[in-house]
Amino acid sequence: MIKGWLTTVMEKDIRGSVKYANTALEIWSDLRERLGKESAPRAYELKQSLTMVRQDGSSVSTYYTKLRSLWDEIQTVLPPPRCNCGNCSCNVGKKMKEFRKKEQLYEFLMGLDTEFTTIRTHLLSMKPGPTLGEAYRLASVDEQQRNIASAKRTQTESVAFQTGFQGKRDNNFGQQKHKGGMKDTKRSNETEQCAHCGKSGHTRDACFERIGYPDWWPGKAKREKGKPKVGCVETQQNTTVGGLSED
Repeated sequence: MIKGWLTTVMEKDIRGSVKYANTALEIWSDLRERLGKESAPRAYELKQSLTMVRQDGSSVSTYYTKLRSLWDEIQTVLPPPRCNCGNCSCNVGKKMKEFRKKEQLYEFLMGLDTEFTTIRTHLLSMKPGPTLGEAYRLASVDEQQRNIASAKRTQTESVAFQTGFQGKRDNNFGQQKHKGGMKDTKRSNETEQCAHCGKSGHTRDACFERIGYPDWWPGKAKREKGKPKVGCVETQQNTTVGGLSED
């Protein structure tokens, strides 16, 4: 059962190196020999990574989780010193733990974005100083309030934009309606009724029934069929036209 528990919690590459061990003690001894000792290169790498971690626009929760992962691994690679005298009253371990908590608080505050300048100043001015948990809680509350204010501002700007767009559209609609009224007035002028034939669409001066139908007008022959034609023209005897006889 213990072998199964150990292999389950291991990373995949480490699990492969101890899968042929016969007992749980053999697995634990191998892991303690390889990974339990202090590793100077790894400690240096973790310390360097810790100084480079910044929020960079991520949430406070995501930023804090990155720091917590590094802190836990540093605690494993560089464990704090312990007092082994048995009757010591100096509480070395407790003092080192408090010192480490203050370091973590400063590291957390240094990596916050510039938007948290006010809350950072407030936390540093608190007497007594806040714990890491209190600093994280206040930073999260400040972030939440800022997100709510930003959402309200965005909603207000959206409503104002829609209102302005609606007003502009109504104005354009009014102009188009005015233009449409002008067109309707022009159209009514164009469709006035003829005083000669009583039909609409033309004036008396352009009435074909009065001035005659043109050759291209469809049904011209039918319209002029019933009209009387001139059979002869009587002229005065003394009237002559140059180049023409009286006939």
